[in-house]
Amino acid sequence: MKTEQQGTRRRTAGWIAAILMTTITAFWTYWSFGEMYHEGWWGVWTNRLPYLVPGMGFLFLTVLAILYPRVGGWLLILVGIAFSVFFLDMEIINGRLVINRDWAGILISIPIAFLGGLFLMDGWQRAQGLFTVRRGAWWRRCPRLALALGVPLAIALGVSIVMLPVVLTRQDDGDRSARLIDENGVALIWAPEGPGWNYQQPWGGYPSWNSIALYGVEPVGFEDKPGYERDAPDRQFASSAEMESTNLCRYLNETGTALETRPVDIWRMPTVDELVRSLVRHGENAGCIWQGEDGERVQCTVQPDKESPLWSTDRSPVYYWAADEYDERDGYFVSFNGYVNTTYKPGGNPRHSYRCVREP
Repeated sequence: MKTEQQGTRRRTAGWIAAILMTTITAFWTYWSFGEMYHEGWWGVWTNRLPYLVPGMGFLFLTVLAILYPRVGGWLLILVGIAFSVFFLDMEIINGRLVINRDWAGILISIPIAFLGGLFLMDGWQRAQGLFTVRRGAWWRRCPRLALALGVPLAIALGVSIVMLPVVLTRQDDGDRSARLIDENGVALIWAPEGPGWNYQQPWGGYPSWNSIALYGVEPVGFEDKPGYERDAPDRQFASSAEMESTNLCRYLNETGTALETRPVDIWRMPTVDELVRSLVRHGENAGCIWQGEDGERVQCTVQPDKESPLWSTDRSPVYYWAADEYDERDGYFVSFNGYVNTTYKPGGNPRHSYRCVREP
């Protein structure tokens, strides 16, 4: 006759798998809600949904594996294999498929597949009747399910309690014209909406640091430049010298509403220091100062936010490119909440934009 202690001991594999999966789900829930409030809170409500997919996806896998361990176990193994394939760096070169293995995929896929194996073991033990089923309330009958649901819910509520008051009280005066910000030691006029600000590309994102810097290189425009293409044998990256001499802002007309075919030299790209000193909160300068560090929040009198006159709450960008380069491959960008970071110069997406400036 089995005792409750024996049944609990034989559920070790299931408990280990459930705790580890709940930990993974907790991380992705934190990421999902944090990024939704940080990057996804703009425009219509459907813009926020894609950010919830990772957290909800892992929650679904966790609940499924706890309730149906054999089904969930095999599904986790397939997900692990999919991660491994996804991280293969595959490209066509001279008509041939070339695969460069990225070990990040292996590092992700093996633990996921291992968890799938633990759930399969739990399912086999359950099928053999090797442990007793508890009675009472559902959370007593299935404490692992209570854990898997309770932890992500607590994290989602915690993040929302902190972030919701911020995003719900953002101020935007709706003025998308050229704006003067004359505070904190910097006086600049920021370009109006158009080719000098939030100039969306046909693919839905915004120009990369590379594209902005090389705009004036022949052929003038956003077309690929010889030697800078992704598949170029000795690919080059735009430099700070090119950002200064051929950047897009040089081609903006006086009102900032159109691009000319030749440099006008009225507008330019702002530096990291100018962007940081111009950050705002509730219509006032946030009093931020950059000490030259990257990857850390700058020192501010008040916490800046995505608000006018510097930002627009109805557009996706939450980062602005700066004129400064970090090294040959990476350029600087500044986030609305006061972080200075660096990233790949050719990288362009719906969250990284730019805004040209000129002196008053």
